[in-house]
Amino acid sequence: MLKRIVFSLLILIILVGCGPTVTATPTASPTQTEAPSAVPSSTPTTPPTATLAPSSTPILDTATPTLLPTNPPASYGPTNFPAGVDPLTGLKVSNPDLLNRRPITIKIENLPRNDRPQYGLTLADITYEYYTEQGGTRFAATFYGQDAKQVGPIRSARFFDFNVVQMYKSVFAFGYAYADLFSSILNSNFSNRLLLEGTGSSPALFRVDPNAANLLMANTTEFPAVLKNKRIDNSVQKLDGMFFKSDVPAGGTPVSQVYVRYSGAIYNRWDYDQATNRYLRFVDAADDPNRNNEVYAPLMDKLTNQPVAEDNVVMVFVPHSYVKKTSTTEVFDMKLIGEGKAYVARDGQLFQVKWKRASQTDVLSFVNADGTPFALKPGQTWVEVLGAASTVTDMKNSAYKFTWLIP
Repeated sequence: MLKRIVFSLLILIILVGCGPTVTATPTASPTQTEAPSAVPSSTPTTPPTATLAPSSTPILDTATPTLLPTNPPASYGPTNFPAGVDPLTGLKVSNPDLLNRRPITIKIENLPRNDRPQYGLTLADITYEYYTEQGGTRFAATFYGQDAKQVGPIRSARFFDFNVVQMYKSVFAFGYAYADLFSSILNSNFSNRLLLEGTGSSPALFRVDPNAANLLMANTTEFPAVLKNKRIDNSVQKLDGMFFKSDVPAGGTPVSQVYVRYSGAIYNRWDYDQATNRYLRFVDAADDPNRNNEVYAPLMDKLTNQPVAEDNVVMVFVPHSYVKKTSTTEVFDMKLIGEGKAYVARDGQLFQVKWKRASQTDVLSFVNADGTPFALKPGQTWVEVLGAASTVTDMKNSAYKFTWLIP
């Protein structure tokens, strides 16, 4: 029966059609002196939205369990998740044994463009994108309900990663960190849950060499054995906090496109695809320092050959503070503690809510204005971390633009 369902879904996806893939041309990283503008100088030229389908010969990770959102209940969470339900997605998983472990957080790069597309993003439960320095962003992707045999390219840590690792009580795989930050990590309350190359981490961490790039990757299926050998606690953790409901909440605003602008080089667009009821990610294919000539390419997952698509796209407004700032260096910290403004895009609707996290060990949650839990759509979530002074622009025609700004 499962084979028939999968086959039927593949036929449906193929019939929908596939938009052309644009190859991103490597460009120089933006300079630190460039400051984001609050409102775009003009409405960006937007290519027609196309529903993405897998290529005719997808490279599928057949060892990865399939999420089974069949007959979803009225709601799950924010506490008392039943056995077999992933508290980070609100979905039943085909292999409940996967939930008898810690989540895994992996640092993934976003620049340079010639290292795209990344591996494994379509299999992460939750992915955070945040500003790093000199106009760039990186991702902190957390895997729990699904495994991925290749995730990466893996890059170095930043201070923001403390929030993600602590809230999900996860194992942390990263490429290193600059000296002061690395010292803070080694003295943190998760210092016994680190996985670094060259510390007995093989085969969970390994290298590949496409185009002589020598990239660091992770295989999450190998983590349990490596963690056991390294005597790292991999027991199931309490991950209460998120609330999921299939029914769309009332009070939303129609949104077919969500734009997020971090800098002259990093910008992305999320297109709502009615056929799949998900948001497809399109990313910068070239620098746009004047912010009037955006060039987009659909982001595919090089592991699965699937488009990067999310059930929830969340924009959180978080205070940023400088740890270090010189003419050539930017080091930021963002404390995702307390509460703040947030927007959630789900099911073609945009909702203004609040993010909330009372302590380091609490999972990030979302609440309505009256304090009641806001219902995410069961499925995967992408979180765009914006500065507290970031702007929201109604671009009309059900499109909204979020521009990263700090005081």
